[in-house]
Amino acid sequence: MRGTGRPRDIVIVGASLAGLRAAETLRAEGFTGRLTLVGAEQHAPYDRPPLSKQFLTDSTPADTALPVPDGLGASWLLGRPAVGLDPDSRIVTLADGSRLPYDGLLIATGAAARSGVIPGEPGPGQGVFTLRGRDDATALRAALTPGRKLLVVGAGFLGGEAAAAGRALGLDVTLVEAGAVPLERAVGTEAGAFMGMLHREAGIDLRTGTTVAEFRTAHASAAEFRTATASAAVAEPGAPVGALTGARLSDGRTLAADVALLALGAVPATGWLAGSGIEAAGGVPTDARLRALFPDGAVVPGVVAAGDAARVPQPLAGGAAPALGHWSGAVEQGAAAARTLLLGEAAPVFAEVPSFWSDVHGVRLRSVGLPALGDTVKVHECDREARRLEVSYHLDGRLVGALTIGRTSRLAAYRRALTEYVAAQHA
Repeated sequence: MRGTGRPRDIVIVGASLAGLRAAETLRAEGFTGRLTLVGAEQHAPYDRPPLSKQFLTDSTPADTALPVPDGLGASWLLGRPAVGLDPDSRIVTLADGSRLPYDGLLIATGAAARSGVIPGEPGPGQGVFTLRGRDDATALRAALTPGRKLLVVGAGFLGGEAAAAGRALGLDVTLVEAGAVPLERAVGTEAGAFMGMLHREAGIDLRTGTTVAEFRTAHASAAEFRTATASAAVAEPGAPVGALTGARLSDGRTLAADVALLALGAVPATGWLAGSGIEAAGGVPTDARLRALFPDGAVVPGVVAAGDAARVPQPLAGGAAPALGHWSGAVEQGAAAARTLLLGEAAPVFAEVPSFWSDVHGVRLRSVGLPALGDTVKVHECDREARRLEVSYHLDGRLVGALTIGRTSRLAAYRRALTEYVAAQHA
């Protein structure tokens, strides 16, 4: 009978990093049943971190394909997004009408770029981009030609990396950030100011404490064009009608731009779960074994979630489930969720310490834990000339995170301390 005992038929919705790691783990742990991976994109699994870095700057696009083990024995349904879930009958419905029954379901649909929030945004192909998948990166790469003016909205990790890539390609780059410094909410003022220094030293026009109030586009008639640009002084005659010409900032200043990238964060790609009874607008809520939960806290039978689509309790956060969106989380949660599908209550609780990295302007930023939780920041080293930084984050006197630039080896001690704390919470 479906739904009892060890699963014989597992469906993974999401054919990227978390989904692939889950599939690999299932086979490694001895699962011999039918395994199906569903992907909204046509692409086989690929790595996303290079998309905002060397994929944009290398003379030929970097190979981002993730290796798929021989003998995985999975059915791949690519380019066929899921559109519905019936957890009572254990059926996933795809956009083409296909219905996939399952004993076990792993949700790993990731996240989508946030867009459509700035007035005047031109239509597709008119100069404004988001960057989440390989197709996005391919389109942005084609637009980043030397001499053009690139506007990046949002100086988080993605925005900072893309701005650095644009600068390396010879574009004039303006980076607009609502906070006082880049990455302020993620890593605090000290590390954010360090990143701001790196951006400015690279020749990026960093504007902080402001936002893009509206985009400006080329108009149909010369008279309309002159009217639209008289105060803005942003557009260039001859731009195609409807194409991006610039932006007005919330502080009243205007900018010229040929290309804009919206780097305003991401939202979980969980809209297909509407009507399933799972409230997943902010990500699929899970317990400590990554089992999906209904709003009343009951476990959704046979369903687990991982990666950017999931909200997983973090021991460092006292059991709260903040949005993380890190590469390491997709890897670790994909594997952990797979074990839960096979072992149920006997599976180990998820107890990995979050970590992330970023490569910008030739330096590597690395972090462990949850720096955003800290109420106190301790700066152990800040050498701007040597491009070295070491910072630790504390909450009520307890270590919750650390970050280094140019001092990667120093993270080991922080990771060890955080791992010991997390283990103690589950002892």
